[in-house]
Amino acid sequence: MNTKNISLPEKAQVVIVGGGIIGCSVAYHLTKLGYTDVVVLERAQLTSGTTWHAAGLIVSGLLSDETSADIFTYGRDLYSRLEQETGLATGFKSVGYLQVACNEERLEEMRRSAAFMRTRNIDCQEVSVEKAKELWPKAKFDDVIAAFYTPEDGRANPVDLTMSLARGAKMGGAKIIEGVSVTGVKQCAGKVTGVTTELGDIDATYVVNCAGMWARQFGELAGVSLPLQAAEHYYLITDDMDGMHRDLPVLEDPDSYAYYREEVGSLMIGLFEPVAKAWNLQHIPENFIFGELEPDWERMAPFLEAAYERVPAARELGIRKFFCGPESFTPDLSPLVGETSELQNFFVACGLNSLGILSAGGIGRLLAKWIVDGRPDLDVTALNVNRFHPCQRNPKYLDDRLVEVLGKMYESHYPNLGMSSARNVKQSVLHERLVAAGAFFVESAGWELADWFAPEGEKAEVERYSWGRQNWFKYQEAEHHACRNDVTLMDMSFMAKFLVQGNDAEKVLNNICCNDIAVEPGRIVYTQWVNENGGLEADLTVTRLTKDTFMVICSDTTHGHVKMWMDRNIAKNAHAFVTDVTSSYSQINLHGPKARSLMEDLTHADVSNESFPYLSAKEIDIDYARVIAIRVTYVGELGWELYIPTEHALQVYDRIVAAGKVYDLKHAGLQALNSLRLEKGYRDYGHDIDNMDTPLEAGLGFAVKLDKADGFIGQKALAKQKAEGTLGGRLLQFKLNDSKPLLHHAELIYRNGEFCGYMRAGAYGFTLGASVGLGFVESQPLISSDEVQNDSWEIEIAGNKYPAQASLRPLFDPKMERIKC
Repeated sequence: MNTKNISLPEKAQVVIVGGGIIGCSVAYHLTKLGYTDVVVLERAQLTSGTTWHAAGLIVSGLLSDETSADIFTYGRDLYSRLEQETGLATGFKSVGYLQVACNEERLEEMRRSAAFMRTRNIDCQEVSVEKAKELWPKAKFDDVIAAFYTPEDGRANPVDLTMSLARGAKMGGAKIIEGVSVTGVKQCAGKVTGVTTELGDIDATYVVNCAGMWARQFGELAGVSLPLQAAEHYYLITDDMDGMHRDLPVLEDPDSYAYYREEVGSLMIGLFEPVAKAWNLQHIPENFIFGELEPDWERMAPFLEAAYERVPAARELGIRKFFCGPESFTPDLSPLVGETSELQNFFVACGLNSLGILSAGGIGRLLAKWIVDGRPDLDVTALNVNRFHPCQRNPKYLDDRLVEVLGKMYESHYPNLGMSSARNVKQSVLHERLVAAGAFFVESAGWELADWFAPEGEKAEVERYSWGRQNWFKYQEAEHHACRNDVTLMDMSFMAKFLVQGNDAEKVLNNICCNDIAVEPGRIVYTQWVNENGGLEADLTVTRLTKDTFMVICSDTTHGHVKMWMDRNIAKNAHAFVTDVTSSYSQINLHGPKARSLMEDLTHADVSNESFPYLSAKEIDIDYARVIAIRVTYVGELGWELYIPTEHALQVYDRIVAAGKVYDLKHAGLQALNSLRLEKGYRDYGHDIDNMDTPLEAGLGFAVKLDKADGFIGQKALAKQKAEGTLGGRLLQFKLNDSKPLLHHAELIYRNGEFCGYMRAGAYGFTLGASVGLGFVESQPLISSDEVQNDSWEIEIAGNKYPAQASLRPLFDPKMERIKC
């Protein structure tokens, strides 16, 4: 492209790098919010990366969270009206979307998801097999037991849609400049200041990385870690086929890893094969413009054969095109969105996992609001770019993980189903001990976590994933009861740990914490962090070790966000320093009625209730180790968290196991932890509560000190909410009356016969004798404690409603007698 006539502005409020549908959507939405000084830089032509070859499906899939549903519905609705605004056609048409279920487990998942989706303005309805045949006469439905149809979903033309968004952005004042390569990112004192291009520099307050499958490489120019990788992605187009017409619904058969739609009188078959292949692992070529790859017929033949089974007539047709084009995918199949932790005001919107067209409208709106307002207006815990660790961008990791991520999009999303590739990235030093004890591991944030333990003589293998009771259910029950009746050992070394030290440590932490952390050394404080709007940013503990040393402890999944929040909110001139000590300490939790007796055998320290009360901390001896012992619980039982210098961890573990035999010590995993904490009503940030909740709505007002003399971030917003009573609802604990059904997540809640919310998390409460969970109930005016107790409650699971009990107080040990003994 001739660059002689291209003129670059010297500065802009926002520079967006990448002229695909995501970049154009971000620009469009920024102008809608009043940011008119916006520049989009595209190195070649708009849509020339991966947008141009997308299939253009605007279909909802199976959704069970508000954020995904709201992103989808916003985009679908925007595309339906965009042509009227810009004068450019988008090709969007609501042809409908048909999904098939071929087994009971798939049917269970679809019924669960469809019920939730209907509450979010997605009219996904179960239809008969006969109706499915009417909608798609050319398909074979002999093995189908049910189908789900969403009439408003459809398809669009990706190029037309992008051009329409681009015109809308230009109508709002944005400049879109093609043929300009960005060669660097300017920064000063940890904040982005602009970009460098082959034609000169542009100063900017914000830079947005929308570079698609090049986003990882562009991020590296800024020192930013972005774990995403391009993979081969396929669809096939047959010769003309009778019965194919423009109004035919999009058909999806997840068990065949395939989707089907009409393409100019032909049939398109798209594939999400369960064994995928990375493309150009080290470096994506800059000159790959409107490019396509040579298809690997031999590798793809088995997947094509399976896909043909749904539409057998396609076998008899010639193949007009077998297309292979790269798409970028992330390790957990969620997008990368938000401000990066490494560089302030450097935002990203990439890693859309081949769903860029249907997500572009909603992602563009979300990121624009984030930039303009300084915070997102949706729950972003699952897609925030800071959720990953730097090692997860390594080529080895991405290559290994990419093998399975495409297929995971179409596999059943069982509650505990994780990834099987790129495993053993991070291991506790106790890992081999846990293997010997019968641990079955799951992965989270790169860590290997003991999920449950098989008893001696049985293998820790998953026999069958299910929405019902799985093979480890009885093992979880035994671990749960051991914690309630005896004592359990949990390896929690994956928890993130930070030391905050310095003369100003108390001051800076008290400015961040809702609770008052100006306590005596040796005390632990449970607290939340909120933003200026009062929305939750973290839920964690702060332990004061000495006058000027504090330990902040949070979950593995919030590691990056907690570190980033401290970096952003501790003044540079403050005498306070944050050190990540996660790897320095192993963590073993001992909980249960016999925990004190066991501790008395382990240490010379006085662990009596008088000397070592609840919410206190001491450095104690165990064998040769000096251990930080904190008396706190996440399971609702007497117990301690032991923070052990890593070099002593094996020695201390062996001592605990040996001494614990007298007290029937049992290993316990995350499944037991979840059922125990839900019986007690303990919250889990990113699952039960998120950045769209306030501590008051989450039932955590007891940990908020609105009268702190020097205030804290978000204090005014929370004080106003409390004074005006403007809570959007309440987080309640629920227990089913029927002991058989299982609660997992996103089940609908009915109050006096009316839908009022959904379950945030659920598990089987073995002590209470039925499934328990936490659900958010919307109500105006705010529901009272009497109404909670006396109203009629039901929870819908896969189309069936079950009576339930609701409670504001924990259903298990509401007076905390077991904890404080």
